Amino acid sequence: MKEKNEMPQCDCTIIHNDVIDRVRGEMPAAGHFYDLSELFKSLGDQTRLKILFALSRNEMCVCDIAALLDMSQSAISHQLRVLRNVRLVKYNKVGKVVYYTLDDNHVNEIFKQGLDHVAHQ
Repeated sequence: MKEKNEMPQCDCTIIHNDVIDRVRGEMPAAGHFYDLSELFKSLGDQTRLKILFALSRNEMCVCDIAALLDMSQSAISHQLRVLRNVRLVKYNKVGKVVYYTLDDNHVNEIFKQGLDHVAHQ
């Protein structure tokens, strides 16, 4: 008897070369997979996810994000640097104040779909 969590396995040895060739032809360049893995790594932190949520609602400065999340400005700046390096957020300096926003609508869609997925029963 199989265990409940056991993964089903194929019991044949037939290789579907047409499928392999088609998928291989559609496979993105290795560099894209590296960049995507870095993007997903950056999403693997609850603080960064909270920052992205906040910025999905409104542009905010470091001081406001720090107050919202009850964290130091230094800690928030560090997390924003990580998010900026993978192009999830961008900033605009107005005088002495730096305002952060999501980099583009793709970021909002990634975040929204992730939330929808975990909320889906």
